[in-house]
Amino acid sequence: MAQSKRFKTALQSVEVGKRYTLADAVSRVKANATAKFDETIDLAVRLGVDPKHADQMVRGAVSLPHGTGKSVRLVVFAQGAAVAAAQAAGADFVGGDELVEKINTEGWTDFDKVIATRDMMGKVGKLGKVLGPRGLMPNPKVGTVVAPDAVAEAVAEQKKGKVDFRVEKAGIIHVAVAKASMDEQKILDNVSTVMRTIVKLKPSTAKGNYLRSITVSSTMGPGVRIDPLDAQRLEEEA
Repeated sequence: MAQSKRFKTALQSVEVGKRYTLADAVSRVKANATAKFDETIDLAVRLGVDPKHADQMVRGAVSLPHGTGKSVRLVVFAQGAAVAAAQAAGADFVGGDELVEKINTEGWTDFDKVIATRDMMGKVGKLGKVLGPRGLMPNPKVGTVVAPDAVAEAVAEQKKGKVDFRVEKAGIIHVAVAKASMDEQKILDNVSTVMRTIVKLKPSTAKGNYLRSITVSSTMGPGVRIDPLDAQRLEEEA
């Protein structure tokens, strides 16, 4: 596919083979996000792990200090008093059997995140074939399976910008961290927060360099590589 004039211009601001500091990389990515829509800022981290081994599976969740800049459509599976609590906290869709049926029979997935109270997981578990491939299945490891009395807090966190991630088969973590319209310092804060979390999740069995490569990019802009040595500073602070 031919590169656009805009992309070629942006590419000129990124030196081939150079690895930038976190702050410099974020500055360049934001400056190059010149599309006519609000581009998403993505972080890609290649780790020195083998996801085939359960003890090297890196998975987690983190609340971004400034949110993702994106409105999150949230489904909550709950019953009893937890229904009203989830609705009051801002959940977009709340229910039980009727929501399970709608997803199961209609294949409805017009939402971005799913939370389930523990007492609903017996029913939600039946939706694995629909929710699983889309990365929407609730999981206690990332805080989306909660006690009924904790549902309001979980909803609030997701609405404010809590993101979850997991390493892919190739050993790479991809996570959306911000919108290009956000203040540069806020984008940097979000990137740093995710990186600190990834570092803290380093498996004890991981050998060699844990942070193999780090790249930040916008939807329509070129990727900018970050110097792992600069990220080492975050590791020391973590």
